[in-house]
Formats: sequence, C-alpha cells, structure tokens
Amino acid sequence: MKKIVLIVLCYSSLFSLQTSEKLFECTEIFKERKSELLVELERIDEQKQALSALQAATEELLKKKETKLSAQEEIVDNKLTDITKKEANIKNMLARNEEVLKELKELKMSKIAQTFAKMKPASSANILSGMDSKEAVSILQSLKPKTVGKILTKMDAKKASELTLLLTK
Repeated sequence: MKKIVLIVLCYSSLFSLQTSEKLFECTEIFKERKSELLVELERIDEQKQALSALQAATEELLKKKETKLSAQEEIVDNKLTDITKKEANIKNMLARNEEVLKELKELKMSKIAQTFAKMKPASSANILSGMDSKEAVSILQSLKPKTVGKILTKMDAKKASELTLLLTK
C-alpha cells in the first residue's frame, strides 16, 4: 500500500506541475494579449483624436465659407437693389422724355398747321401734293376742317382722294 500511495503521490505532483505550467502559459498569453489590446486601444484613441481634429477643421472651413457666401449674397442683393432703382429711374426718365417729345411734336405740328392755315389754299395744295401721304395727312389733321376742304379742292383729284381715305382711318 505504501507503494500505491507513493505512486499516487508522484502522479499527483506531476499532474500539479503540468497544471501550474499551463497556468503560467495562460498568464503569459493573457499578458501578451493585454499589451496588444492596450496598443490597439492607443491606436483607436489616436484615430479618434485625428478624426475630432479633422471634424473641427471641416466645421471651421464650412463656417468660413458660409460667412464668405453670406457676404457675397449681400453684395449681390445690394447690386440687384441698385440695378432695380436705376431701372426704375431710367423708366421714369424715358416716360418724361416721351412726354416732352410728344409735346415738341404737337408744338411743331401746331406751328406747321398755323403756317399752312395762313397760306393760300392753292400753295398749300401744291406743297402737300409733293409730300409723302402720311406726312401730308398728319398736317391736314392738325388743320381746321374748313381749311382742309379748301386745300383738297385745289389738289389733284387722285391725290385728294388718297389723302381723304387716309384722313378717315
């Protein structure tokens, strides 16, 4: 029996040595893995910091671009307002110029009408016969109907009928 106990004791010590060696190996593996994980964690932290820096730089750049865009939009809006004001002023000036031009034409026609009214009907008829029909009609329209009748009777019948047709339009 002593032998058996001795043999069991030997085996148990051998077995315990193998178990302690395995425990030692596991501890070493865990230590190595822990150091690998720490390195990986450091790398992730560095990437996180780089990403944060990139994000901050991107946001700053975006803010600058938005500010610049806002300034340019304001400049464009101001120019558009100026152009609109100038356009309105030009339209007003154009309308005033047209009114003045119309008054000048009326004044001119009035002077011409006075001149033709003072002339003898035969002289007026000769002058109007030689003119373009549209111009002659515009002069005749500015005269009194009685004067127009006298002038048309002194004209060539064909020209008088042409002018009469134009006067009715």
